[in-house]
Amino acid sequence: MTTDEPTNEPRHRNSKACQSDEASSHVGNQEHKQEEDLRQWHKSIQKLKMKVLKQVQDQLEEILEKALCESMEPPSHLKSMLNGKTSKNQSSRSQRMNGGKVFMERPSLLDELFEISHIRTIYHMFIAVLLIFCLSTLAVDYIDQGRLVLEFDLLSYSFGNLGTVTIAWVIMFVYTLFVPYYALELWSSLYHQIPWKLALSLGTGFILCVIQTCVLGLYPIHTIVHHQLPPASRFIVILEQIRFMMKTYSFIRETAPVIIKNTPKKGENLRFPTFSSYLYFLFCPTLIYRESYPRNNQIRWRYVAITLGKILACLFYGYFILVRLCIPVFRPETNQPFSKRTMVLAVFHSILPGIMLLLLCFFAFLHCWLNLFGELLRFADRMFYKDWWNSTSFANYYRTWNVVVHDWLYYYGYRDFLWLSNRRFRAAAMLSVFIVSAVVHEYALAMGFGFFYPVMFLLFAVFGVAFNFTMNDKRQSPVFNVIMWACLFLGQGVQVCLYCQEWYAQIHCPRTGDGFWELVMPRSWSCSYQT
Repeated sequence: MTTDEPTNEPRHRNSKACQSDEASSHVGNQEHKQEEDLRQWHKSIQKLKMKVLKQVQDQLEEILEKALCESMEPPSHLKSMLNGKTSKNQSSRSQRMNGGKVFMERPSLLDELFEISHIRTIYHMFIAVLLIFCLSTLAVDYIDQGRLVLEFDLLSYSFGNLGTVTIAWVIMFVYTLFVPYYALELWSSLYHQIPWKLALSLGTGFILCVIQTCVLGLYPIHTIVHHQLPPASRFIVILEQIRFMMKTYSFIRETAPVIIKNTPKKGENLRFPTFSSYLYFLFCPTLIYRESYPRNNQIRWRYVAITLGKILACLFYGYFILVRLCIPVFRPETNQPFSKRTMVLAVFHSILPGIMLLLLCFFAFLHCWLNLFGELLRFADRMFYKDWWNSTSFANYYRTWNVVVHDWLYYYGYRDFLWLSNRRFRAAAMLSVFIVSAVVHEYALAMGFGFFYPVMFLLFAVFGVAFNFTMNDKRQSPVFNVIMWACLFLGQGVQVCLYCQEWYAQIHCPRTGDGFWELVMPRSWSCSYQT
């Protein structure tokens, strides 16, 4: 018994070792199988993920295509192809009139973006800069004059003589409210009753153009020049003049073709737009007339109060930018004759205030001001602008910067030009729109500042046209977004620099005559002044 024990002990250990090896191999096989199952599961998850993403992408593309089709009608020839109809007897004019801007309920883009905390932080950064401007002004006033009182003398000067501005606005508004509406109503009541339709239309149009030229054309200019209004008051009168003209044209342009096309049956009255719809159109934030627009259910008075506060804050923001960043540069204490060095330094000094003023004007007017009237009038379509800051081409920038004005120029300028030319000369149509826009912008600046210095016209009609055709929608690289922003920075710097120099030159070197070259030649080119 004792001799067998040592021989059985190794055999017993071997059997245990074999069992442990089998167990470990079994466990290893199980782990390998689990890993294989896990890999298969990951592969199936990836396939399912790709399938779901593809379905979501297809659905999003379908929704986007539907939204685009609803917001923009296709051209007449494509519309007939899509509908499977090739009606050759239908006139091109009736096809053109079927398409138009479609209004729908949608919020402003910044209102949606401000719901994101990251974007809202950028907004908070601009508020912090405004507070820094206030503290800087208080500190400088305390050091220089020993007081902590903020004086907004520049604001009070710029918005001076508001009584004259109010009278001018009331006269323009009363004319726009009654004369075009009732003139068109009188024309429509006679159009289908007399045989001299062309003579009636030409006569009515000529008389209306003469009255409009006197009231909306010459009267605002006379008011500005005769009363020597300050800059902000000038801009109020001029911008309202342009707005009333564009609104009047849209109302006539949208209503007259419908009256011509729809002949009333015997015993029926001609359907004419209601006076209330026209009155609503004069105040709602759009330049395209419709008898009805999508409306919100209620007015958000808290939103109105906050938006009004933002507009007032933007006024003070602009004041601090001019006082702290522009006036110290362009009102020197020593003579600064015109030279290449002073010009280059002044341009680069003006880039920061220039781009800040651009963003400020965009936020104050295109977002706050238009949303304020949209909310008060329960106007639901708030797409006053698009994501112009993401543009990689100037063509897209011009389309998305100011959608309100772009729609007017597109439907009544570009598209009507194509209709008159039988859809030829697309480049000429685009160029004509640029020229008209550049002339109107330069007119507003010339009348607002009180001098002629066509910086805006050259940047818009020359460089803007060149960039529009060279940096077109084919440019999708982020590099072109950088180029666009760099051009905006430089362009704003040039405008702020040249207009500020000319403003002080006009003050310190007044004109000595009334000749043509004396009026159009910039004074800053030859003026050397000392304050």
